Amino acid sequence: MEQAAYRFCFDGVPIRCEPLGMGHINRTYQIVTDRERRYVLQRISRTAFHDIPGLMENIAAVTAALAQRSPDPRSVLRLIPASDGGTFWTDGEGEAWRAFAYVEDSICLQTPRDAGDFAQSAAAFGRFQRLLRDFPAGTLHETIPDFHNTPARFRRFRQALAADVCGRAASVRPEIEFLLSREEECCRLQALRDSGELPLRVTHNDTKLNNVLLDAKTRQALCVIDLDTVMPGLVAYDFGDAIRFGASTAAEDETDLSRVSLSLPMFRAFADAFIPACGGLTDREIETLPLGAKTITAEQGLRFLTDYLEGDVYYSVSRPEHNLLRARTQLRLVADMEKKWDGMQAAAAPYLNA
Repeated sequence: MEQAAYRFCFDGVPIRCEPLGMGHINRTYQIVTDRERRYVLQRISRTAFHDIPGLMENIAAVTAALAQRSPDPRSVLRLIPASDGGTFWTDGEGEAWRAFAYVEDSICLQTPRDAGDFAQSAAAFGRFQRLLRDFPAGTLHETIPDFHNTPARFRRFRQALAADVCGRAASVRPEIEFLLSREEECCRLQALRDSGELPLRVTHNDTKLNNVLLDAKTRQALCVIDLDTVMPGLVAYDFGDAIRFGASTAAEDETDLSRVSLSLPMFRAFADAFIPACGGLTDREIETLPLGAKTITAEQGLRFLTDYLEGDVYYSVSRPEHNLLRARTQLRLVADMEKKWDGMQAAAAPYLNA
């Protein structure tokens, strides 16, 4: 880290470095220079991302496009070049480092104070979509191949079921049947993508509130951060992931499943900010936003259950059935979405034929 701090074109000499944020993938630090300039220094996880040059090409291209389209310098992440002119620097152990300008007078929230905070994240992600509407999404690298390819996720799930390496399948038959009975519906978005009925767009793919910076004084959305998973995808993916995380009434590993449900007011707050901020969505895209919420939630439950069957090899766990508990919260959320399906569709309906 100390070596990396001196390998970027900072304004001034680094004099202080301290950990920053609560991320679990990349190591993140705040750098302060002798000219009182602040920067973000990150070590990129080689475990999570195998094509770091491709990942950094994505970020460089997307941030450059955003900067051309947005007059506010605080609204776009700004990459700081390495001293050799590259977008990242590799140390002697093969670890890749990058740096960004620090966005001053900003805050990052882990949970929304109210629907207003959630709506601000929706406005930020919608604006991200709008500014990149004409960006050639197909030129981006897939930093995590088949990330939201739901049929591929189901194939992996069936392989885990067949192998049953930990002998756990028999104890989770209700969860298995729940998912398999919804497989056809959950694969519909991928089919619509494959057929071209839904347009390919630049998607963020990790649309949680804590990936949006808000103005510290006004709490208005400033900037979308954590661009590692920016890839070609469907707008329903970004909408769905935000709803899965932000409109749930309970934590992802809540032990009391009776507390897990979809908040329709939060769903509506996000839709009412996101759809207008996107601008230019097709009616078919708007129609499939509720399906995006259900699909991404089921897909995440599928991923948790797959990892449980495989022996907890991907997600970090703190107890033996942690992944199973996570899977159950997602499936409970899917079941509640089905109960509230009419309300979800009604929230998107006013924007059709607009």
